[in-house]
Amino acid sequence: MAQTSRNKPGVEEFGTSGNTGSGDLTMFKMQDSFDKNKKLIIGLIVAVLVLVGGYFGYKYLVQAPNEEKANRALFKVQNWFEADSSNLVINGDGQSAGALNIVKKYSGTDAANLAKYYLGMSYLKSGDVNNAIKYLGEFDGRGTVVGNLANGSLGDAYMESGKLDKALEYYKKAAANENDQYTSALYTFRAGLANEKAGKTEEAKKLYKEVKEKYPMSQQASEINKYLARTGELTID
Repeated sequence: MAQTSRNKPGVEEFGTSGNTGSGDLTMFKMQDSFDKNKKLIIGLIVAVLVLVGGYFGYKYLVQAPNEEKANRALFKVQNWFEADSSNLVINGDGQSAGALNIVKKYSGTDAANLAKYYLGMSYLKSGDVNNAIKYLGEFDGRGTVVGNLANGSLGDAYMESGKLDKALEYYKKAAANENDQYTSALYTFRAGLANEKAGKTEEAKKLYKEVKEKYPMSQQASEINKYLARTGELTID
């Protein structure tokens, strides 16, 4: 009797379908694919490792020391700002850096971001509305009281430059945080002034009434009746 393939020596055993196992074939294809593309795959892995290493290297070896240096420099600027010394805030005193230098030298740090606020406010106080708009506009203070003040000061800068629509835009942003009654009352009132200056009497009246009704204990509310009278609103208190 002839031998079958099952018991012939040196003959590979096949399954009933006549094909090798699908799992073995898949593994063979994967190995073959890796062998053909291993240089590319290894190159991609190395590139990812370099990027990750570079990120953490930059963060801890460059950014962190820069942040510390910038914070030390900003301390002096804060003291000048509190003393209302606008020129020193902007330019420094020759020994300690001003906010302008901090913004340029330590770009990307939190301290440089805050320096933009001090810089913009100091330019506004010194009458340079263009630079005030530039640096207050670049300052990121979203969700903070300082951010509200920056928006309100941008409104002031645009008001001084005669751009009433932009002034209104930023006054409304500054007034939007009702958790801060001080800034809400102040900038709702100034939005009323901007509308009145633009000839929008009814809008001004509406905002003046809002100050009176929503913020009755504010400084602005204490003298709001005379502004309401200017819009034709007769009040009896």
